[in-house]
Amino acid sequence: MCPTTASSGRRWDGSPLRPHHRPRALRVAADSSSRLLCAAQPSNCRDCGNRIDWHTRTNQQPISLHPHEVTAAAVPARCRWHVSSGIAHPAHDGTPWCRIPHPALCPARPTSVALTPQLAELRRRLALRTRRLIDTGVFTPQPTEPAPAPTPSCRPARPVVQLLYCRYLAQRPLDGIRCVAQTRLRHRCTHPILTPHAPAGTWTLMTATPSRGQLTLPASEMAVYDLSHLPYTEQLR
Repeated sequence: MCPTTASSGRRWDGSPLRPHHRPRALRVAADSSSRLLCAAQPSNCRDCGNRIDWHTRTNQQPISLHPHEVTAAAVPARCRWHVSSGIAHPAHDGTPWCRIPHPALCPARPTSVALTPQLAELRRRLALRTRRLIDTGVFTPQPTEPAPAPTPSCRPARPVVQLLYCRYLAQRPLDGIRCVAQTRLRHRCTHPILTPHAPAGTWTLMTATPSRGQLTLPASEMAVYDLSHLPYTEQLR
């Protein structure tokens, strides 16, 4: 008689069993009006630390929206937005709910619209969350008037980085990107991409013409932080 043992979902060394999934490449459909790989790209406001959702507008410009819907009756008409198929539209779609741009609620910015009591309460809750993030050390507000650099430098908010012959759109400036390398124990590297002892990349203008089914960009050239000249091991890091 053979004893049977129920599977515990772990290997002999205690590590969890993970089913093998074949990776799928993300791509943007040629007929898609949005250039994001997902309906919304979550991020955090650099001024208050609260969560925001980036959407593409009809003019192909990004906009940061509050991640949750609010009552349309409590929002001024010019601040009402709705999202359809991943595209943000500056109008109300007739439902009792709508989206509102984050700058209208950001507690770190002066508001340019008259807030209703409901929006004023929401702004107050965001301010309290910002204070908790600062007190716990999770978020550090940036100075309102940074010291001018001795030499002008290229520092876009969302740079395009090229490494291993692929281009990536970053969510934050270069000095805020963290290294993605992992050890065998899956501990992520704590160093940023830009480190004093590592070779730096170079800013260069590259063509933005479409190739291999890519979407057409509004400009013919774009600034890219190129790491292709670095050794393979450094690019892999």
